[in-house]
Amino acid sequence: MTIVEDRPQQAMFATARKAMIDSQLRTSGVNAEFVLQRMNAVAREDFVPEAAKSVAYMDRSIALEGKGFLAAPTVQGMMLQEAVPTQDDTVLLVDGGSGYMAELLRPLVGSLEVMSAEDAAAKKSRKGDVTLLIVDGAVEELPEGLTRCLADNGRIITGLLSNGITRLAAGRRVSGTVSLVPLMDIGMPVLPEFAVKKGWSF
Repeated sequence: MTIVEDRPQQAMFATARKAMIDSQLRTSGVNAEFVLQRMNAVAREDFVPEAAKSVAYMDRSIALEGKGFLAAPTVQGMMLQEAVPTQDDTVLLVDGGSGYMAELLRPLVGSLEVMSAEDAAAKKSRKGDVTLLIVDGAVEELPEGLTRCLADNGRIITGLLSNGITRLAAGRRVSGTVSLVPLMDIGMPVLPEFAVKKGWSF
């Protein structure tokens, strides 16, 4: 009986997932087949509070219980498309709190380690063998302890916060230095753990 009752809801979510792909992702330039396949396969409604399931596929971020956010579908689709993850990648994901990006990535990469924003901001770095670093949210600054995990020529995809504006950015670690290039302005959740510490002012 429970299964029968669940069918209309499952059909509703499947319809919403298709609309997300056709009306949000494709129209925003997210057309990479691997991205569309993963975002069609992973149920966003499983990563939000019960009260937010009905709006899981709207193009907006969703606050999670306690803390953290699930970013809008377009944001995560763009991040995944820019990352171009492969089976050769050793990936470190700084999770925004939902676990959704990790589920998108898992079958696409060789290995995946997920780190909380708190641990990443506290500079609890690992050895420098990461070929792809993804930060699922916007940051004011990236601590050296985090970027040090990248192997030479390792890629990074993150959001950047500057003057109240969030942007998608991409970069690489070359000769020990990480350079980021802003790609586009796009609204995304801000990770407060990466805020720049304010100094004294007179």
